[in-house]
Amino acid sequence: MTTAQPPRRIIVGISGASGAVYGVRLLQRLQLVPGVECHLVVTEAGWRNVAEEQGPQCPDRAAIEALAQQVHDVRNVGAAIASGSFQCSAMVIAPCSMRTLAAVAHGLSDNLLTRAADVMLKERRRLVLMVRESPLHLVHLRNMVTVTEMGGIICPPMPAFYLRPQSVAELVDQSVARVLDLLDIADTQSVRWTGSARPAQTA
Repeated sequence: MTTAQPPRRIIVGISGASGAVYGVRLLQRLQLVPGVECHLVVTEAGWRNVAEEQGPQCPDRAAIEALAQQVHDVRNVGAAIASGSFQCSAMVIAPCSMRTLAAVAHGLSDNLLTRAADVMLKERRRLVLMVRESPLHLVHLRNMVTVTEMGGIICPPMPAFYLRPQSVAELVDQSVARVLDLLDIADTQSVRWTGSARPAQTA
């Protein structure tokens, strides 16, 4: 007699930085992965950015919520994902605002998003923050160092122009593909660097 494998739970958070499309695209890609259960939590500023950035790449709120198996209210700090007993393998905040980064770095747990991130760190689980800001001042940089020292991964969405993207969608997919790699999720849709055919330059 065989028992069914429990789903692999992944939390996707969207905070109030520009780039809600990263979280949306991540949810879309995770939908294609068998055995993955997505939990979504979005801050109020995150939903505001969704409305501002809504377009071909970023659908409306209802369509985004439909991409997750469960949607959690950011004000509900009593939700399942707020507990370390909730079996979850990874969490990604995409995009991650500097305010959310600061709250995670200092363990504030002032809403469900930052509480869930704090749980990931204390339970030594994978936490990936797609931080979005430019330029960066010293406090931003120090907060990134603090989260890294606690075991989190800072993964800003940096375009790989050597792959010669032809659209905004391809730029977004490149960054999301790097996150999927960090989650140890096989991604057959990614375009990967296979080396240069040009001869090496001599000094």
